[in-house]
Amino acid sequence: MDEIGTLLTHVKRELRARRLTYRDVARALSLSEASVKRLFSNGQFTLQRLGEIADLMELSLAELVQGIPGSTPQLDQLTWAQEEELISDLKLLLVSVCVLNQWTVEDIVDTYTLRESECILRLTRLDRLRLIDLLPGNRVRLNVARDFAWLPDGPIRRWFREHGQGDFLDAKFAGAGEAHIFVHGMLTRAAAAELQHQLLRLRQQFETLHRESLAQPRARRYGTGLLLATREWEISAFAKFRRPSAR
Repeated sequence: MDEIGTLLTHVKRELRARRLTYRDVARALSLSEASVKRLFSNGQFTLQRLGEIADLMELSLAELVQGIPGSTPQLDQLTWAQEEELISDLKLLLVSVCVLNQWTVEDIVDTYTLRESECILRLTRLDRLRLIDLLPGNRVRLNVARDFAWLPDGPIRRWFREHGQGDFLDAKFAGAGEAHIFVHGMLTRAAAAELQHQLLRLRQQFETLHRESLAQPRARRYGTGLLLATREWEISAFAKFRRPSAR
């Protein structure tokens, strides 16, 4: 995609994130909605028009451009020490999960028993960790790449195994939108490699659906967990009967 196309895609994404429509843009630019659609179609924006759209989103033009993916380095992982800092303060971990799902300060305060000052204090710590940029008006810009992930056996995943995994699995998985599938078989190394490839594609599809859902109002989105796991395994209740030569 060329630079103009990249910019337009970013502007559209930012508008959706703020639940702004072409009609809102048309009103701000004193144009017809059809004219705004043509501008986005042909990409013939002046700097003045881009500045007016940035104003509509309560951003400076510099902030709008800086938010373009690839314009600034983005994190694909935190360090061990950074993850440890997140789990050292449960409210900090809560706020980090919320902002990764693009909640606003108002969303967090309305939903959880955190005062606005507590929330902003945690946001400043996330800014120091470079997970986010805290902008004027307590707005947040994420600094994470599309493939951002927690360390494979780091503090966050260990915390989840101890505090979250049992809670997640303690359900019947019989409701709408719920599923629990467990299968066991014997695979070759090549088949296991193909399975891992398919699981990675599923993770990427989940991330795509997550990003597409961010354009919808928060009231229409709900937290959804997806646990993917595969390894060479035999249940310990069976393994204890194995002959020493077969272990």
